[in-house]
Amino acid sequence: MVIKDKKQPLYMISVVAEMLHAHPQTLRLYEREGLVTPKRTKRLRLYSEEDVERLGMILRLTRELGVNKAGVEVILRMRHRLEAMQREIEEMMNFLEEDIRRDFAEKLKRIFSED
Repeated sequence: MVIKDKKQPLYMISVVAEMLHAHPQTLRLYEREGLVTPKRTKRLRLYSEEDVERLGMILRLTRELGVNKAGVEVILRMRHRLEAMQREIEEMMNFLEEDIRRDFAEKLKRIFSED
C-alpha cells in the first residue's frame, strides 16, 4: 500500500487552474490574500494535493455559496481548529483505549493467578 504525502508539491499553476476550472490569476490572488501558500522554486509555484483541496473548497464557498473573502478566512480558520481538535480527541481515545486494555489485562492476570 502506497501512502501519498498530500503536502508534496506536485502541480504547476496551469495544471491546478485547469483541474479546478479557475483562472491562474484567481489562484495568484488567493495566494496574495494568504488563503493558500504553494511552495516556490524561484518563480515557479508548485501546489500540493492539500493545496488543491483547499483551493477547491475556497472556490466552492465563493462560487456556489457566495461567501466573501472574510467569510472564507473564518471558515478556513474554523476548519483548521476543528481538525486540530479532532487529532487531539483521537490521541486521547488511543490513550484511553490503551489504558483500558492494560487495566483489563492486569485484571485477567489477577483472576487467573488466583487459581
